[in-house]
Amino acid sequence: MSDDVPRLYLPPISPAAPGALYDQIVTGLKREISEGRLLPGSALPSFRQLAADQMVSLITVKRAYEELEKEGIIYRRQGLGTFVAEHGGNLSRESKLAHARELIREAAREAQEGGIPQAALPEFFQETLDHLTKL
Repeated sequence: MSDDVPRLYLPPISPAAPGALYDQIVTGLKREISEGRLLPGSALPSFRQLAADQMVSLITVKRAYEELEKEGIIYRRQGLGTFVAEHGGNLSRESKLAHARELIREAAREAQEGGIPQAALPEFFQETLDHLTKL
């Protein structure tokens, strides 16, 4: 990997993990960008380099990069490489928050189907969060 391309700290990509392989890469890169470890203008590894690092196919990496590019989080320059977009961090955070909202909606549906009335959901969620902070 060249000196100007930061080392990515993505979790291992695995067929046993939840989600498609390309989606695991998308999620990992969004986390790196939203948490500020990859800043706007930062170069990303080439398709080949990331595929080798994560032991996945070039097609998997290409699909992940295309998804991130479609969302405006990264951009490609022919002959130069792939980079974090100027507003990539904000877009990545917005995407992560939208996903978190969807997970909360799903959790609320599950809790209601489990017998918790809608009015009791805030208390249920608070108790759950309190339990997490004690771990």
